[in-house]
Amino acid sequence: MQDSSNRGARYIFVIALLALLGACSSLRLAYNNGDTLLFWWLDAYVDLDSAQKPPVKSDIGDFFRWHRKTQLQDYAQVLKHAQQQLQANPSLADLQADYKEVRARTQAMLLKAAPDIAELALSLKPEQLEQMEKKFEKNNSEFRKKNMKGGRDEQLKFRYKKSMEQFELWFGSFSREQEAVIRKASDARPLDNELWLDERMRRQKGILALARRIQQEKPAPAAAEAMIRELIQENFDRTEKPSDRKAFFDAYTNGTLELVLTAIRIATPEQKAHAHKRMQGWIEDLNALATQAK
Repeated sequence: MQDSSNRGARYIFVIALLALLGACSSLRLAYNNGDTLLFWWLDAYVDLDSAQKPPVKSDIGDFFRWHRKTQLQDYAQVLKHAQQQLQANPSLADLQADYKEVRARTQAMLLKAAPDIAELALSLKPEQLEQMEKKFEKNNSEFRKKNMKGGRDEQLKFRYKKSMEQFELWFGSFSREQEAVIRKASDARPLDNELWLDERMRRQKGILALARRIQQEKPAPAAAEAMIRELIQENFDRTEKPSDRKAFFDAYTNGTLELVLTAIRIATPEQKAHAHKRMQGWIEDLNALATQAK
C-alpha cells in the first residue's frame, strides 16, 4: 500500500497541470509527459527526499489516471461550447459566465483535494518549507524582472506581447491594423504590477504560515484539512469581497474580458476558422487521451 502522507501533493499537480496545458500547443505530448514534468516541478518546490520520491511518483501516476478517466471529456465539452460561442460572437456577459465557471471548477477541485493537501502538509519537514520559501522568492524575483522592468510604457508593451502570444496561438497571425486595435484594448486595462506582486507575496506568506503551523502543531488530519479549506476559500473570496482593492480587481477582470471580446470581434472568418480548427484538434486530443490507458 502506498504512503498516504504524500497524496496531498495532488493539489499541486492540479495547479501545474492547468498551467501546463494552457501553455503548450502540443496537448497530447504535454499530457503524456505530464507525470514526469510535474514530479520535477514539485521537487523544485520542496526538494523531496529519497523516502518521499517513490510514493510521490506513484501518486502522480494515480492522479493522471483519475484525471484522464474523469476530467478530460468534460474539458472537451467546454471547448465545444467555446467553439459555438466563437461562431455566435459572445457577449461580455457570456465571457463573465465562462470566467466564473472556470473559477468554480478550479475551486471545487482544490477543495476536494483538501484531505490530501492536509496529509502532505503533515509530512513536510522544516528544511522543505525553507526550500519552498526560497522557491517563492526566486519566482518573485523573476516576476519583477519580467513584469516590472522599465517604466509604464515598457510594462504595458510586455503585457500586450504576452496577450498576443495567446491570441496568435488561437487565431494565427494578425494584421498591423488588428494589432493596433488589440494593443489599445490591452492598454485600457489597469496596470499595477506592484499590487500584483503584493498579492502574490500575500498568498505565499499565507501558505507558508499555515504549512509551518501544521508542521509544528501536528493537528489531527481533520483539523489540518479544515485549516486548508479555510485558506483555499479565503484566497478565492479575496477578489470578490469588498476591500480597498475590489475596484481594481473588477476593472482588471472586465478589461481582460473586453480584450478577449475585441480579438474575437475583429477576427476575420479565416482567423475564426483557425481558432475553430485549433479547438477541434484539442477536443480530439482530449477525447483520445481520455480513452488511453497508461
